[in-house]
Amino acid sequence: MKRIALSTLSLAILAVSGAAHAQSSVTLYGVIDESIQWVGNTKNAQGQNKNLVGLYAGNISGDRFGLKGAEDLGGGLKAIFQLENGFNVNNGKMGNYNGNNLLFGRQAFVGLTSDQYGTVTLGRQYDPLVDMVQPLTADNYFGSTFATPGDVDNNDNSSRTNSAIKYVSPVFAGFQFEGMYALGGVAGSTGSGQSWGGAATYGIGGFNVAAGYFRQDNSSSPAARLANGGWAANATSDNIFQDGTQIQQAYASAKSVGNASVAAQYVAGPFTFGARYANVQIKPDGYSAFQSTERFNVAGGYLGYQVNPALLLGLGYVYTHGAGDTSASYNQVSLGADYNLSKRTDLYAVAAYQHANGTQRVNATTTQTAGASIGSYGYNSASSSQEIVSLGIRHKF
Repeated sequence: MKRIALSTLSLAILAVSGAAHAQSSVTLYGVIDESIQWVGNTKNAQGQNKNLVGLYAGNISGDRFGLKGAEDLGGGLKAIFQLENGFNVNNGKMGNYNGNNLLFGRQAFVGLTSDQYGTVTLGRQYDPLVDMVQPLTADNYFGSTFATPGDVDNNDNSSRTNSAIKYVSPVFAGFQFEGMYALGGVAGSTGSGQSWGGAATYGIGGFNVAAGYFRQDNSSSPAARLANGGWAANATSDNIFQDGTQIQQAYASAKSVGNASVAAQYVAGPFTFGARYANVQIKPDGYSAFQSTERFNVAGGYLGYQVNPALLLGLGYVYTHGAGDTSASYNQVSLGADYNLSKRTDLYAVAAYQHANGTQRVNATTTQTAGASIGSYGYNSASSSQEIVSLGIRHKF
């Protein structure tokens, strides 16, 4: 990362109490990730399966640029902030979140941090599962190709949360915890559109484990839901249905989404072993376009091999089973290779195959034979299988 010192204050102010000293700095940073992608068995506008070849931006890491900074307030206390914009390198458009193009859609927060007491931040932020559980999964290394089908457990960070108050503790002998609450801000209906959750992580030697729970509530206003395709624009959390994946898109009118997740990782020499599990419950109410709770159980495994300091190889497997409203299963196998040309630039190749079976919901009155849809790309297949291969370059600054 390139560090740009925008202002450095070094002031000696004489007073009865002595001298005060403050320093501040701002860092400009970013990622540009671009790939050539081939997708087998994806539906065209006529609903027919065809092969697709094109450029795809943000494959392993979402394209972004941002500013983050800190000011030393003395006594181990700092003021901090972060503003992060998402964009598409292929067309220059800003990122779209919950149906809105946002200037700082990835992150926007300000807060205080202390080595002794922890960190409090306020604004648009990632939830505790993204902060603590996701880094122990395959998605952390190889992105969307290794993510959960439909991203039903937000393993690929499809959702962020507005109006959030977050606390992150210091690390106590390898243990750390985090809690977050997002205020709905609706007069007379405090809980409408709220989000809340917590997570904890523990690490010792090469072993790390993390677990947590996060709940997203939809707006209690039926008009607000209808105006935004089911998940209200004024709900505090972005919806996990926005990529249009047929695995979960019919549940966008849900009352709430609850996600309990756990992941573990063990590093032994050049090998990294990982496992994870998530239980996601998508619940309806009288305004929903489905009647029974849909439950997704997700189990995954990852094996990484650091061939040398420059080359990382990865193998991932994810099993996803949906039951309750409809019943379907998805088996997905992923492969990846990442080669560092320098500290800031790398080349990568990722591929995946998925097979689906069972039944999917299309809308309130219609179901269909389950079609495949790899990761969180939103490519829907009219058949039970789908393949994807991407060759890309990523540059960090």
